[in-house]
Amino acid sequence: MQSNLVETLIGTIVVVVAALFLFYGYTTSGMRSSAGYKVTAEFSGVDGLANGSDVRLSGIKIGTVVSQRLNAETYQAVITMDLARDVKIPDDTSAKITSDGLLGGSYVSLTPGGSPDHLADGGEIMFTQGSVDLMGLIGQAVFSTGGGDKE
Repeated sequence: MQSNLVETLIGTIVVVVAALFLFYGYTTSGMRSSAGYKVTAEFSGVDGLANGSDVRLSGIKIGTVVSQRLNAETYQAVITMDLARDVKIPDDTSAKITSDGLLGGSYVSLTPGGSPDHLADGGEIMFTQGSVDLMGLIGQAVFSTGGGDKE
Protein backbone atom coordinates (compact mmCIF):
# COMPACT_ATOMS: atom_id res chain seq x y z
CA MET A 1 0.00 0.00 0.00
CA GLN A 2 2.89 2.33 0.76
CA SER A 3 4.36 1.98 -2.77
CA ASN A 4 1.02 2.79 -4.40
CA LEU A 5 0.81 6.03 -2.44
CA VAL A 6 4.35 7.03 -3.47
CA GLU A 7 3.65 6.23 -7.13
CA THR A 8 0.43 8.23 -7.05
CA LEU A 9 2.19 11.18 -5.43
CA ILE A 10 5.03 11.14 -7.99
CA GLY A 11 2.52 10.86 -10.85
CA THR A 12 0.58 13.83 -9.53
CA ILE A 13 3.76 15.91 -9.28
CA VAL A 14 4.70 15.00 -12.88
CA VAL A 15 1.25 16.03 -14.15
CA VAL A 16 1.38 19.35 -12.26
CA VAL A 17 4.86 20.15 -13.60
CA ALA A 18 3.74 19.32 -17.16
CA ALA A 19 0.71 21.59 -16.75
CA LEU A 20 2.96 24.41 -15.54
CA PHE A 21 5.23 24.02 -18.58
CA LEU A 22 2.22 24.10 -20.92
CA PHE A 23 0.85 27.21 -19.22
CA TYR A 24 4.25 28.94 -19.41
CA GLY A 25 4.63 28.06 -23.09
CA TYR A 26 1.13 29.28 -23.90
CA THR A 27 1.56 32.62 -22.13
CA THR A 28 4.99 33.41 -23.58
CA SER A 29 4.31 32.29 -27.16
CA GLY A 30 1.89 35.11 -27.95
CA MET A 31 -0.71 32.66 -29.23
CA ARG A 32 -3.42 33.96 -26.94
CA SER A 33 -6.33 35.59 -28.67
CA SER A 34 -6.34 39.28 -27.94
CA ALA A 35 -9.21 41.70 -27.63
CA GLY A 36 -7.60 43.99 -30.19
CA TYR A 37 -8.81 45.29 -33.50
CA LYS A 38 -8.04 43.97 -36.98
CA VAL A 39 -6.64 45.97 -39.88
CA THR A 40 -5.55 44.84 -43.34
CA ALA A 41 -2.83 45.88 -45.75
CA GLU A 42 -1.93 44.84 -49.31
CA PHE A 43 1.71 44.20 -50.21
CA SER A 44 3.47 43.36 -53.47
CA GLY A 45 5.43 40.64 -51.69
CA VAL A 46 5.48 39.13 -48.21
CA ASP A 47 8.49 36.81 -48.45
CA GLY A 48 9.42 35.39 -45.05
CA LEU A 49 6.32 36.67 -43.27
CA ALA A 50 4.23 34.05 -41.46
CA ASN A 51 1.07 33.95 -39.41
CA GLY A 52 2.06 34.90 -35.88
CA SER A 53 4.80 37.31 -37.03
CA ASP A 54 5.16 40.51 -35.05
CA VAL A 55 3.64 43.87 -35.95
CA ARG A 56 5.89 46.57 -34.49
CA LEU A 57 5.66 50.30 -34.00
CA SER A 58 8.92 52.05 -33.05
CA GLY A 59 10.40 48.60 -32.43
CA ILE A 60 7.72 47.65 -29.89
CA LYS A 61 5.40 44.73 -30.59
CA ILE A 62 1.82 46.00 -30.83
CA GLY A 63 0.20 43.10 -32.65
CA THR A 64 0.53 39.98 -34.74
CA VAL A 65 -0.17 38.82 -38.28
CA VAL A 66 -3.27 36.63 -38.13
CA SER A 67 -3.85 35.73 -41.78
CA GLN A 68 -2.48 36.01 -45.30
CA ARG A 69 -4.31 35.61 -48.58
CA LEU A 70 -3.95 36.51 -52.23
CA ASN A 71 -6.18 39.13 -53.82
CA ALA A 72 -7.18 37.33 -57.05
CA GLU A 73 -7.88 40.59 -58.89
CA THR A 74 -4.71 42.56 -58.11
CA TYR A 75 -2.36 39.63 -57.31
CA GLN A 76 -1.35 41.42 -54.13
CA ALA A 77 -0.80 39.70 -50.79
CA VAL A 78 -3.45 40.78 -48.27
CA ILE A 79 -2.30 40.64 -44.66
CA THR A 80 -4.66 40.85 -41.70
CA MET A 81 -3.13 42.11 -38.46
CA ASP A 82 -4.51 42.05 -34.92
CA LEU A 83 -3.40 45.21 -33.11
CA ALA A 84 -3.60 46.03 -29.41
CA ARG A 85 -6.80 47.92 -28.63
CA ASP A 86 -4.98 50.59 -26.59
CA VAL A 87 -2.72 51.56 -29.53
CA LYS A 88 -4.58 53.84 -31.94
CA ILE A 89 -2.76 54.39 -35.21
CA PRO A 90 -3.49 57.23 -37.66
CA ASP A 91 -5.30 56.35 -40.87
CA ASP A 92 -2.32 57.51 -42.96
CA THR A 93 0.07 55.05 -41.31
CA SER A 94 2.48 53.22 -43.60
CA ALA A 95 3.51 49.57 -43.29
CA LYS A 96 6.57 47.77 -44.59
CA ILE A 97 7.92 44.28 -44.21
CA THR A 98 11.40 44.20 -42.73
CA SER A 99 13.64 41.55 -41.23
CA ASP A 100 15.63 41.24 -38.04
CA GLY A 101 18.84 40.72 -40.01
CA LEU A 102 20.28 38.31 -42.54
CA LEU A 103 19.06 35.26 -40.67
CA GLY A 104 16.22 36.82 -38.66
CA GLY A 105 12.53 36.49 -39.26
CA SER A 106 10.36 39.05 -41.00
CA TYR A 107 7.88 41.36 -39.31
CA VAL A 108 5.58 44.23 -40.23
CA SER A 109 6.91 47.65 -39.25
CA LEU A 110 4.37 50.47 -38.91
CA THR A 111 5.24 54.14 -39.28
CA PRO A 112 2.48 56.44 -38.05
CA GLY A 113 1.37 59.39 -40.14
CA GLY A 114 0.13 62.76 -38.97
CA SER A 115 -3.60 62.40 -39.50
CA PRO A 116 -5.89 63.14 -36.54
CA ASP A 117 -8.20 60.29 -37.63
CA HIS A 118 -7.46 56.75 -36.50
CA LEU A 119 -7.95 53.38 -38.16
CA ALA A 120 -11.00 51.54 -36.90
CA ASP A 121 -11.63 47.82 -36.65
CA GLY A 122 -11.63 46.47 -40.20
CA GLY A 123 -9.68 49.44 -41.57
CA GLU A 124 -7.00 49.24 -44.24
CA ILE A 125 -3.46 50.59 -44.30
CA MET A 126 -3.07 52.16 -47.73
CA PHE A 127 0.66 52.95 -47.84
CA THR A 128 2.73 49.75 -47.97
CA GLN A 129 6.14 48.50 -49.02
CA GLY A 130 6.69 44.80 -49.65
CA SER A 131 9.63 42.73 -48.54
CA VAL A 132 13.02 43.14 -50.16
CA ASP A 133 14.49 40.08 -51.89
CA LEU A 134 17.83 39.91 -50.08
CA MET A 135 19.29 37.16 -52.25
CA GLY A 136 18.36 39.11 -55.39
CA LEU A 137 20.13 42.20 -54.05
CA ILE A 138 23.24 40.18 -53.22
CA GLY A 139 23.19 38.67 -56.71
CA GLN A 140 22.93 42.13 -58.27
CA ALA A 141 25.86 43.38 -56.20
CA VAL A 142 28.03 40.39 -57.11
CA PHE A 143 27.30 40.45 -60.81
CA SER A 144 27.19 44.22 -61.27
CA THR A 145 30.93 44.68 -61.06
CA GLY A 146 31.14 46.07 -64.56
CA GLY A 147 33.62 44.94 -67.14
CA GLY A 148 34.70 48.39 -68.23
CA ASP A 149 37.95 48.85 -70.17
CA LYS A 150 40.87 50.39 -68.33
CA GLU A 151 42.96 52.86 -70.24
